Amino acid sequence: MSKDNTPMNDTTPVIDCRDITRTYSEGPGKLTIFSGISLTVQAGETVAIVGSSGAGKTTLLNLLGGLDRPTTGEVRICGQDLKKLSERARARFRNGHLGFVYQFHHLLPEFTALENVMMPGVLGRQKVPEAKSRATAMLEKVGLSERLGHKPGELSGGERQRVAIARALVNAPQCVLMDEPTGNLDEQTGEGVRALIEQLRDEFGIAFVMVTHDMSMARSLGRVLRLEHGRLVQDE
Repeated sequence: MSKDNTPMNDTTPVIDCRDITRTYSEGPGKLTIFSGISLTVQAGETVAIVGSSGAGKTTLLNLLGGLDRPTTGEVRICGQDLKKLSERARARFRNGHLGFVYQFHHLLPEFTALENVMMPGVLGRQKVPEAKSRATAMLEKVGLSERLGHKPGELSGGERQRVAIARALVNAPQCVLMDEPTGNLDEQTGEGVRALIEQLRDEFGIAFVMVTHDMSMARSLGRVLRLEHGRLVQDE
């Protein structure tokens, strides 16, 4: 069983989306972003999604993460059909099963690294000592054991992104969705983030789905898919 008693087994995909479309009203007509996209991601797999600016990569990531709903089609996370959940239940499901990392770290500036990483646990109704213990362990895992009490303004860009990754991982998600996680980092720091993703994937069996413009990063991590003309195709 999954964390919310959704039936799962070793072959249940972490992500399984089928024939999803997304359209928006635009004046008297409609704008179609996707047309019949299907994607399956297994535990421990890393998938990079590339494509030109404006192709809809972030929109697709939001659909996979339950932050937006497809116009048609089905998105299942760990066997759970997201459209069958209420808004509140979907938020609770996201907190327990998915992690999110963005180009901008979105850390709360008034809180320390430790307090930022504790947030998902506290929101998930963990007791504070448990949330603190988990957050401390995860920050140690990403190499920040000596920076627990530092606020974001006291951390380097790479350290802030590592805090964001620790926050995404602290509730032991099955999948982490990443939107340009190295977009604001220099090459050396970005390489450190790439190595960390590989380490955490291999150690915990977490699936990673990453939207990126960094082709070197994308091809070094695993399967690369290109989003073009509203469809996902294998990148050559």
